[in-house]
Amino acid sequence: MIIVIFVTLVKLQRLTFTEKFLQMLKKGSKLYSILTGTCPKCQNESMYVDKNPYNLKNLYKMHDTCSHCNMRYMIEPAFFYGAMYVSYGYSVAFGVAFFIISKVFLGLSLVTSFIVIIIGLILLMPFIARLSRNTYINMFVSYDKEKD
Repeated sequence: MIIVIFVTLVKLQRLTFTEKFLQMLKKGSKLYSILTGTCPKCQNESMYVDKNPYNLKNLYKMHDTCSHCNMRYMIEPAFFYGAMYVSYGYSVAFGVAFFIISKVFLGLSLVTSFIVIIIGLILLMPFIARLSRNTYINMFVSYDKEKD
């Protein structure tokens, strides 16, 4: 029983930390839209059908348009293929971070460090996929105060 209460408190603390972090990001900034996955034009609605990126069945399912500002997310046919390049950049950045943490800070062997990189990138794949799509669409669409 005590463990259940502790886990619940930890989850509540995470939520409050996340909420505080998101409050630090002002609505209207590209970083807000990238990290929350909201419409880049009005930032009032999530672009995705399921907000959880680890629900792999719905990882890439997006709404066609924003119900608030009517922006089409698929700007042109096969628009999000360009997000693969952004995904590559994020994967390299996370891979380097995993390597530095495992090799330099934890002092693991070279082979173990590469195993950490592989496992870490596999676990972060859904998160990186969504983050790269959010970043890519925000490269082309800016926040519009009038649509808010």
